[in-house]
Amino acid sequence: MNEIIGSHDLLLVTLDTLRYDVAAELAAAGGTPTLAGLLPEGRWERRHTPGSFTYAAHTAMLAGFMPTPASPGPHPRLFAGAFPGSETTAPGTWTFDAADLPSGLAAAGYHTVCVGGVGFFNKLTPLGAALPSLFAESHWEREFGVTDPGALPNQIDRVAEIMERQPAGRRLFLLLNVASLHQPNWFYLDPDAGQGATSSAGDTRASHAAALRHVDAHIGRLFALMRRPCFVIVCSDHGTAYGEDGHTGHRIGHEVVWTVPYGEFILP
Repeated sequence: MNEIIGSHDLLLVTLDTLRYDVAAELAAAGGTPTLAGLLPEGRWERRHTPGSFTYAAHTAMLAGFMPTPASPGPHPRLFAGAFPGSETTAPGTWTFDAADLPSGLAAAGYHTVCVGGVGFFNKLTPLGAALPSLFAESHWEREFGVTDPGALPNQIDRVAEIMERQPAGRRLFLLLNVASLHQPNWFYLDPDAGQGATSSAGDTRASHAAALRHVDAHIGRLFALMRRPCFVIVCSDHGTAYGEDGHTGHRIGHEVVWTVPYGEFILP
């Protein structure tokens, strides 16, 4: 990362609430061709999240603690705040003298921007403003949130506006938090296919998968908007349960919550 920082724009896309098993199955079946076409070998990496819900996971990731490979470690990190005795800071780790990654990147000359999705980015309350406040520029509208089926296209429209006014000589760090996978997601099912796409039927593992197919259908436009060279991380912040062992939702210590998909690549 010491060769990347300063020479590349950085894009962090958090597919909020995306489960690893659903992401891996769709990639293998050809259901997400855009993402699979950019992921190394067309596959998601299986990792463990640093937090079981959005606020905890993003607070950790924005301090440099990205999801950890599920295999035994230690695993060197891409980014790390200066911290004596860190066992995951290696020669290839980019270190920063700040409490959070956006501040560290700002000190290195980056313009930092957040385009939020779920409620922890809505800036409507002090808690909803905590994560956006880490960035020099932040955006959230109700049309970016969990209840709008067009949330991701709406967010990408805002990214297009942001990119139009970026000065050529200044590097960019952009966080896009995608709300589409989060409940409610029943409306991504096809009602004409008899899939039970109604609010009364509720969210299911199938509607979660339908939401990911929707994301894949639109996310190529996001990548096309980014300047080159651009280093990209696409990952989930946590998964969610749809009845496994009696559990529904997240903020629990279940395998489907702690195991997340992760990918990193440089845009071609």
